[in-house]
Amino acid sequence: MVPTVRRAGAFAVVGTLSLVAPALVGRVDARVAMVASTLPFVLVALFALTAVDQGGRLFELFARPGDYEEGRLYGLAGFSLAGAGLALLSLRFGMPVAVYVATVLLLVVGVLAEAGAREATADAFVAVGAFAVGAFGAGVLGQLAAAALDVSTGFDPPTALFLAATGALLAALLRSMLFERDDPLVMLTVGLVLWLFADLSLALDPTQVLAGLAITVVLGYVSYALKTASITGMLAGVFLAFLTVILGSYGWLAVLVSFFGIGGLSTKFRYEEKRERGLAEGDDGARGSGNVLANSAVALAAVLGAAMSPMIGLPEYVFFFAFSGAVAAAMGDTLSSEIGGLYDDPRLITTLERVQPGTDGGVTWQGVIAGLGGACIVAGIAAVFFGLGPLPTLVIVAAGFVGMTVDSVLGATVERNGGVIDNQGVNFLATLVGALVSGGLAVAVGPVAL
Repeated sequence: MVPTVRRAGAFAVVGTLSLVAPALVGRVDARVAMVASTLPFVLVALFALTAVDQGGRLFELFARPGDYEEGRLYGLAGFSLAGAGLALLSLRFGMPVAVYVATVLLLVVGVLAEAGAREATADAFVAVGAFAVGAFGAGVLGQLAAAALDVSTGFDPPTALFLAATGALLAALLRSMLFERDDPLVMLTVGLVLWLFADLSLALDPTQVLAGLAITVVLGYVSYALKTASITGMLAGVFLAFLTVILGSYGWLAVLVSFFGIGGLSTKFRYEEKRERGLAEGDDGARGSGNVLANSAVALAAVLGAAMSPMIGLPEYVFFFAFSGAVAAAMGDTLSSEIGGLYDDPRLITTLERVQPGTDGGVTWQGVIAGLGGACIVAGIAAVFFGLGPLPTLVIVAAGFVGMTVDSVLGATVERNGGVIDNQGVNFLATLVGALVSGGLAVAVGPVAL
């Protein structure tokens, strides 16, 4: 067995210590259960830091590349302390035991599956897919094991599928953006996110969850195959789309996918010409996770807001309009840049002086028309799926146009010439403005007018 697979298997064995918690909950005193569940991970961490010398079998079994420089198993120690932290959150602060167990197991089994795939093929997509599949299966089985060991923990199949899929996709995304040594951070982040979703008490259908997962994975693969997204960009898109279809609906997904699809293809449109003009996206136009998240983070927040609307006190339709406005702004800005950049004589939006193509804040009338058309496409799709009338459709178009314009103004002021905000920050703020305009107008006119 190759060293990477052996190491992943060894970490998976350590990860099974998470099963101590459900085995003890309800059977012993709560404080005893907390100490007994946390202590094994703490002891492994102390053992890794003090008792394992470089060159020994245990060191060679668990050592990650960086551990050889320090002579200590810092990777194992960090992983174990993260496991202890989640155990403490579970038994002291109310994180569901099933979430704790699933988080630990989906990470270690996913890493093991990925290590095995990397030994079989050099295809990065296959390796990431192996991680996601392994993590998903381990997440479901982890929740099932927790329910079997702890009679107070119920097992709801739709919720288990949703949490496992969310955890697997989020872990795969974070690991594609971070380093292997950051797995403890991945574990803690996934655990906290799944805790949030578990507390929402969502009414889910297993068919909806599996269908949503299948649809978003297929769309993600298509974006990767067409080279409109890198692996990290594809993972970010699939994660966002999956949450959108589960927490929203297929209509919400259609609105979001309109941006991913048309926006991605617009990047490829006359790509060589844009490359010659110095305006093309890097990596042959494949958008990475930073670009995807900058354009979609506000929309995701709106989806989460809709799912939490009973607790927040705002009606769901407000978040829907915020979501659509954010996507319309992202679409408008993307088409304005990708289409408008092909034309000469752009003018700076703040002074109307002529500037060189590609100048931050420079706009052409062709780009403005293209951007407005993009906002209209998003609004039209929302109108078709949700039966919107002229006024609410116009609200989304207006929000997209305002967000697109704000993007150009910010580009000409705070981004231009190495300003305080980079392009991704400007994109985020533009979508935020689009969401606020659309959601604000929805609140102002009220559900009757809409």
